[in-house]
Order: sequence, then structure tokens, then C-alpha cells
Amino acid sequence: MKPVIAVDLGATNIRVALISGDGAIGKKISALTPATPEGPSDIVDTIITMIRSVSPGEKILELDGIGICAAGPVNPHLGTVVNPPNIALQEIPISGPLFKEFGLPVRLMNDCPAGALGEMYFGDGSGCRDFVYITISTGIGAGVVTGGKILLGRNGNAAEVGHFHVDTTYNAMCGCGHPGHWEAYASGRHLPEFFSRWCKENNTGISVERTRSSPGIFEAVRAGYAGLDDFMEELGRINARGISDVIAAYDPSRIILDGSVIRNNSDLLLPLLDRYIDRFLPLPDIMISRLNGLAPLLGASVIAHGYTTAAGSLLTGTDEDAEC
Repeated sequence: MKPVIAVDLGATNIRVALISGDGAIGKKISALTPATPEGPSDIVDTIITMIRSVSPGEKILELDGIGICAAGPVNPHLGTVVNPPNIALQEIPISGPLFKEFGLPVRLMNDCPAGALGEMYFGDGSGCRDFVYITISTGIGAGVVTGGKILLGRNGNAAEVGHFHVDTTYNAMCGCGHPGHWEAYASGRHLPEFFSRWCKENNTGISVERTRSSPGIFEAVRAGYAGLDDFMEELGRINARGISDVIAAYDPSRIILDGSVIRNNSDLLLPLLDRYIDRFLPLPDIMISRLNGLAPLLGASVIAHGYTTAAGSLLTGTDEDAEC
């Protein structure tokens, strides 16, 4: 197969790469996602510039297509990102503008099912018929493979596990506007807010400047600041509730964890998961992805060749107007 362009549109970063049919990554670049975009064109224009950087000039016409995974929800039939909780826009039409610019087929999917697809083709999901890919990064989401097929739902947005309800004690507010969701506690974006709320609820008096960011909180834990071990226990219980819900909902034989929060802090977080996860169903194998955060980008490269994959069609319902 010819090489393709793969795009990973995240809430914090945009990554674009030239990827061969066997998953070999050529030129790859990244840029910050515009934090306060005035409109969709701010994001689309950034992606166009990045695509031209990895495949300049007429060479792009030699490619098979463009695959995009995006922090959802998405509508792959219309080629749009819709009401993303971690990007300050209501809608981002993306497939149409990229087709108009480059004249190549453009295919879009939610980034978490894309991560599962990347793991199926190139990672720890290879040969496994029942697994869940979970990313804990700026947000929290999942892609589910059951019986060798990806679970999609109506519009390809199934398994939004970051919006599983995990708590009624702190009622932390999620970016989607509802309280108690897993993402409101343990994601990179919301972890500092949860930490602040936890400190107030427990009258800890902890005041550490570095705890205003997620990396800073974990650094302070490693530095041995008093009281932070108690917070980590509570965070461990919250994460274990989310994972327990995933196990009860999907009964996977394997859970593949990805995303900067869990990858960078697995030494602190994994032992707590093992301690607090429910054992109602047999515990699956739980591992950190060996694709170093590239699973969604690799999944996007798979759909760039077409929506029909080893996991079945990545389109739901009719395929009319599914591609530009």
C-alpha cells in the first residue's frame, strides 16, 4: 500500500506524520492545539500547514489518503468533530476542508477507537479478540475490541469511559458540564482541580506551588511532601472505579493503558489499581502500551487506506457521504 498522512487532533497537541502501509513512521511533527481558537479554521489551517510540512508539493498526490483521529465526539459521515469537551469549539468541520485543499480521500474517527485499531495492527492488541484500549491524558477515553470487532455505537463514539460516573463525594465537574465523571478527577486537565477540592474537603492545609499542574502533583508525591500519599490513595480508588466499570461493562481479557498521565506515572498509579479494582469478574491483563503514545496516530494511518479494516468497517449506518 502507498504511504498515507495520519493526523492526531488532540486537546493539547496536534500530531501529523507520513506513515507507510506497514506502520513505519516517516517524518512526524507536532504542534500545540490552539487553546482559544476563534473558529474551526484556526485548527484546520494549522493541520494543513503541518501536512504540507511532512509531504511538500506535488508528492502528496502520490499518497493513498489522509486519516484523522480526533478527540471526540465525531461524526465520521459528515467529517466533523462535534462538541468536544476539551476543545473550545462546538463543531469543527475537518474532512471537507482537507479534501478541498489536497484532493485526497479524508477519513475521520474518534481517537480512542483509533488507538484500539493501532494496537490491533501494530501493538499489544495483535491477536487479542477482546481488549480495551484506555488513554488517560488531557482527557480519558477508550476503544473497545470485542470478538475481534471494534465497538462503535451509533456514530463511532462508543466507550466514552471518561464520562463513566465514579464519585458522589466530591462531585467534581467534568468538562462536558456534568459532575462525578472519571475524567473530572484523573485526567491531566482536571487532576489539579480535584486535588484542590480534596484538600479543602479534608482540611489538609497542603499548599505546594508545584501541585497546580498534574506533572507537579506527581513530582511532589515523589519528593515526599506530607499528606500527598493520602491523596494518591483517593486517586487510586477513583481510577480503580473507572477500570472496574470497564471490566464489568466489556469483560476484556486485556486492558492496554496509554496517555501521558499513566505512561509517565505508572510506578505510582498501577499498584493502586491492583489494590482497589473490584474482582467481580476475573482480572484481565493490564499493561502499559508499548507504542509510546502513537497508537491513535497509527490507527489513523489504517483508516487512511479505507474504513474497511481487520476490525470490520469503521463506519456506522450508511456510508453515503462518508468520504470526501
